[in-house]
Amino acid sequence: MVNLAMTAWSHLSWRRLVAPVRLMLASAVLLSATGCAGLVSSAASRFADNLGMAVLNQPDPQIVSDGAPSYLLLLDSLLEGNPDDPALLSAAADLYAAYGAVFARDPERAKILTTRALGYAERAICLEYEAGCSWPSVPFQAFEASLPALGEKQIGSASSYAVASLAYIRAHSDDWGALARLPHIEALVLTLVPFTQDADRGAMYNYLGILNSLRPPALGGQPEVAREYFEKAIALSEGRDLAIKVEFARGYARMLYEQELHDRLLTEVLAADPEADGLTLTNTLAQRDATQLLESGKDYF
Repeated sequence: MVNLAMTAWSHLSWRRLVAPVRLMLASAVLLSATGCAGLVSSAASRFADNLGMAVLNQPDPQIVSDGAPSYLLLLDSLLEGNPDDPALLSAAADLYAAYGAVFARDPERAKILTTRALGYAERAICLEYEAGCSWPSVPFQAFEASLPALGEKQIGSASSYAVASLAYIRAHSDDWGALARLPHIEALVLTLVPFTQDADRGAMYNYLGILNSLRPPALGGQPEVAREYFEKAIALSEGRDLAIKVEFARGYARMLYEQELHDRLLTEVLAADPEADGLTLTNTLAQRDATQLLESGKDYF
């Protein structure tokens, strides 16, 4: 159940690829180019922006899957020369987490990739936020107590830590030690919401919906809280982010055996136009998942 429910975190990561792609391509161009630094930087930034949006607006996930490993290696090589650059570390954490969760079909490979993602994220937050150095091992109360002091400067690395942690937990869902970190990540996501809600189109609330629908009520789950988060996420995205409806159906409707809601949400996903600026790739993946869930729902319900 955890393994299924955690899959939705990935759609946020692919939206977040705009920043990592900008960073790594700009760095690569600057390292190899000659001439006016200002012009080179501007050209690299524009090129990176355009490439980042091309990835997010790509309707064929296989193209992205085939191309992403090149950028993983590029980031690794840049970090060889700049091992203490928080921006590069966060970029590497984002991309490794996204690739490991979305495209690594072999479970062991997913574990390797997401472990690397979390390692990069841990280094990034430690460099920008001293209290973050203890996050990997600190008890929940101490972790929670460290969050209010987070500021704008640390939001990027803290977001990367949340994304990489969720990817790691999903890939290591057979490890109770990994699952024990879920309350920590939920507290972190709640802290990040005020900083990100105007830009992420409901993605953080989707995370919270997933986190609150991992367990049934008999085991302490809060499905109605999850429903409120899912509905808020849909409203903030104006219904354009189809992955939210898929996770609403998978995490909430299935847990409570609400077939009518389940089928309605997934039918709406399949009827929607997947092309939306910055969401085409994740919407295409969401429609693929919706088809599979509707089919398996015939036996589930």
